[in-house]
Amino acid sequence: MSESRVEPVEDEAGGSAPAGRPAYRDGNVLRWLAAYAASLVGDSVYFLALGWAAAQAGEPAEVGMIMATGAIPRAVLMLGGGVIADRFGPRRIVIGSDAVRCVVILGIAALLMVTGPAVWVLVAVALVFGAVDALFLPAVGALPPRIAGADQLVRIQGMKSLTNRFGGIVGAPIAGFAMGLGDSAAAFAVAGGLFAVSLVLLVAVRVAPLPESADEGEATATKRNIWGDLTEGLGYLRRHKLVGPLVASNILFELGGIPVINVGLVLLSSYRGWNAPGIAWILGAFSVGAACSALTLTLVKRVAHAGRVRLVSLTAGSVLVAVLGAVPTLTWAVAVAVVMGMTVAMSGGMTAGLVQTNTAPAYLGRVMSVLSLVALGIAPLMYPVMGAAVAAWSVPTVFVGCAVLCGLAAVVGVSSREIRGAELPK
Repeated sequence: MSESRVEPVEDEAGGSAPAGRPAYRDGNVLRWLAAYAASLVGDSVYFLALGWAAAQAGEPAEVGMIMATGAIPRAVLMLGGGVIADRFGPRRIVIGSDAVRCVVILGIAALLMVTGPAVWVLVAVALVFGAVDALFLPAVGALPPRIAGADQLVRIQGMKSLTNRFGGIVGAPIAGFAMGLGDSAAAFAVAGGLFAVSLVLLVAVRVAPLPESADEGEATATKRNIWGDLTEGLGYLRRHKLVGPLVASNILFELGGIPVINVGLVLLSSYRGWNAPGIAWILGAFSVGAACSALTLTLVKRVAHAGRVRLVSLTAGSVLVAVLGAVPTLTWAVAVAVVMGMTVAMSGGMTAGLVQTNTAPAYLGRVMSVLSLVALGIAPLMYPVMGAAVAAWSVPTVFVGCAVLCGLAAVVGVSSREIRGAELPK
């Protein structure tokens, strides 16, 4: 059958969603991706504007407090956000979340245009933004199976990963330009405008209902309260022979790997005497490698033996973490970072694709909330642990420890027959 054939299916918004078209040629998917890109850049601009406003409003300790405030509701409410996405549908939650962010950020921009920043106002904004993120992130992670066929989900993950790189590149310059023109108020206004663009695009995205399954009927019967839904979702993860081990393996890999990227590279560059240029070169090389894998996942028709590809990528990435901590020159560190970025992005794409294609529709929001919670709520708690470990031992030793933790993710995968034999839909 030709890949370009399109068969319409009814959707929640009263239209139809095309099926059977490559994701990078599907206008509906591209609208969703553009909305995600606008929201991502808006996030980056908002965070930098919040930091600059905090620096104007308070002392250094207060700046740190304001910047960390948003992580609290995100971590506490993330699992509940997955329950809400499953109850009411991810489209409604994503659109509602973007609308709230747009109103709040444009409101703070207007306030700062007539008065100076106040600590309590910035704390309130950070709390609201973090709470909305707890709803937005699980819902946006549950959307891809509703806008494309199962055979396109890995392509969408590749496109999403490329968008993440794009957002990281353009967000800071946009924020800096806006603050140069009109201080933090202008940056908040730009962020709010980007959320408005995202909102308009999301409203135009057609979202098809997912077919009901036996698991979905069981979940509906248990929907008495949020706690019951949450425990049922965690029970589903525990029972599922493929999704459960995939999530457990991913948790271990992110607990070992995220601190290396966000804190370890800073400590490594200082330890080796490479200083700030070293951090920039290594992070840039990692991003280039990740973008290469993301582009591959976007363009290839299908990755065969997805479970095995994921295990090889996890194993290689784990080894490279230890190697990165041991290389003596910046040139070698940059080379290792390129390959490490490729393996991390490949394993991440395989994980997301396998999770989304094998999770029962009624549980997808809750499963994605667990993945988001680990990446954005729990893994950051490892940052001070890593700093303390480096103070007690050395950077290379701690990198080896992180590599071992990442390697346990591969061990979990190898020990699961379902992961070893996992395949993506044709």
